[in-house]
Amino acid sequence: MPKKTLRRLMPDPGTIKNNKHLQLLGDRLHDNNLWHLNRHSAAGAFAVGLLCTWMPIPFQMLLAASLAIFFRVNLPLSMVLVWVTNPITMPPMFYFAYRLGSFLLDKPHHYQHFELSLSWLTNAMSTAGPPFLLGCGVLGLASAATGFMVIHGLWRWTVLRRWKRRRQNR
Repeated sequence: MPKKTLRRLMPDPGTIKNNKHLQLLGDRLHDNNLWHLNRHSAAGAFAVGLLCTWMPIPFQMLLAASLAIFFRVNLPLSMVLVWVTNPITMPPMFYFAYRLGSFLLDKPHHYQHFELSLSWLTNAMSTAGPPFLLGCGVLGLASAATGFMVIHGLWRWTVLRRWKRRRQNR
């Protein structure tokens, strides 16, 4: 992944440090490792961001920020990657997670007529909840591992290609 492209797409560290919702993280935001962009921090940020993408919880960005700080990977990149799930992509992604969980648990998937009530919600979560959560967990871990390896490999390939060009130019 070209470093210049990632650096251009990432938000400014000052705006993230001054974000009122992230102030609860305190002085940990001033760790330089959170803002450096190298092979390890970018690959780790992709893993954190893609893992949090599959978490069916509100405030995924706060979870991604907390994990990025804990693992000391690039904070802006991990937070931006959470937006893979947005109102357009969320329904097909979570439906696929439910179908995968149903397949792994060997449970038939079935359609329930939607009704806006607490009893319908508790009934739906008792039948569809375990396959859905299993599918989200499996897809989150798989996409985190894949993202880490792909970014790590792309970064290494780009560096090796540049070295080869430099050798040829000499």
